[in-house]
Amino acid sequence: MKTLICGSIAYDSIMVFQGRFKEHILPDQVHILNVSFLVPTLRKEFGGIAGNIAYNLKLLGGTPLPMGTLGDDGLPYLERFDALAIDRRAVLLVPGTHTAQAFITTDLDDNQISAFHPGAMEHSSANRIPQDADIGLALVGPEGRDGMLAHARALSERGIPFLFDPGQAMPLFSGEELLWFVERARYVAMNDYEARLFAARTGRDLDALCHGIEALVITHGAQGSEIRTGGRTVTIPPAPAATIVDPTGCGDAFRGGLLYGIAQGLDWETAGRLASLMGAVKIEHNGGQKHTPTRDQVETRFAEAFGYRPW
Repeated sequence: MKTLICGSIAYDSIMVFQGRFKEHILPDQVHILNVSFLVPTLRKEFGGIAGNIAYNLKLLGGTPLPMGTLGDDGLPYLERFDALAIDRRAVLLVPGTHTAQAFITTDLDDNQISAFHPGAMEHSSANRIPQDADIGLALVGPEGRDGMLAHARALSERGIPFLFDPGQAMPLFSGEELLWFVERARYVAMNDYEARLFAARTGRDLDALCHGIEALVITHGAQGSEIRTGGRTVTIPPAPAATIVDPTGCGDAFRGGLLYGIAQGLDWETAGRLASLMGAVKIEHNGGQKHTPTRDQVETRFAEAFGYRPW
C-alpha cells in the first residue's frame, strides 16, 4: 500500500555569505536596513516537505505518493520523480505560477536569512487525493492553509490514518483549528519548540494531547526524540553522524524513516531509531536529497548504532 505525503514541493536556493551578518547589520539602524551580501556559493536543490519525505521513504523501499503542486517551472521536478520511480499522479501543475521556492542565505556562524515564495503551493486546495490509489497511511504537512484542511478532512472521511505535522504552518491556524486536526489524526509529530507553541495556542498540555491519538512524536535535535504512546514515553537516542554538513531536510528524513516504520508495523522503539538514523545520514550531506544509502547500508548502520537489526 502507498503512503500519501501531502505537503510542499519546492526548490531551495542556498547561498553562503563568507562573513558574518552581525558585522554588517547595525542593531540601532534596523529601521532603515539596506544591506547587500556577496554570495559566491549558490546551490539549487530539490526540496519541500513532500519531495524530501518521498525521497527518504523511497530509499528505504517504501512506496511514497507525494501530493503537492508545481508551477510552470516544475518539469525538472517531475523528471526527477520519474527517474526515482516515485508515483507522481498526485502532483498538480498550476499554470501561470512558479513552483514554491525558498531562498536561504547562511553566514559563517550558520545564521540564516530566508525568504519563501509559496507560488503554486497557494493552490494546494485544488489538488484532490487520488481515488484509484491504494493508500494505507498518509502525512498532512505544511502547505497552503486551505489545502491542509481539505486533505485532512478527505483522509478522515475515507478512514485513512494520517500523521499530522504542522511544522512551519502552525501560525496559519487557531488553537481550535489545530485541535480539529488532532481529532482526526492518528499520529502527531513536532519538534520541541513547535510542541511548546502548540500547547500555548491550544491551551492543552502534551499529556492531554496524547489521549486522543496513538502516538505523539517530539524531536529534540541532537538530543534525540521521544514518542509518547499508550501512557508511556519511549526515549529515542540520537544516531551518530560521521560529520555534520547541512541540517536542511533532516526533519523530513526523520519523518521518512518514521512513516516507513509505521507502515511496516515496526515497534515504536525501532521506528523511532530508524527515523533518527535517517536524520543522521542526511546531515552528512548537502541539501535534502543528496544522500544515497542503500537499504542494506541503512540496516548495517542501524545495527552498528543500536546493537540490533531493524528488520
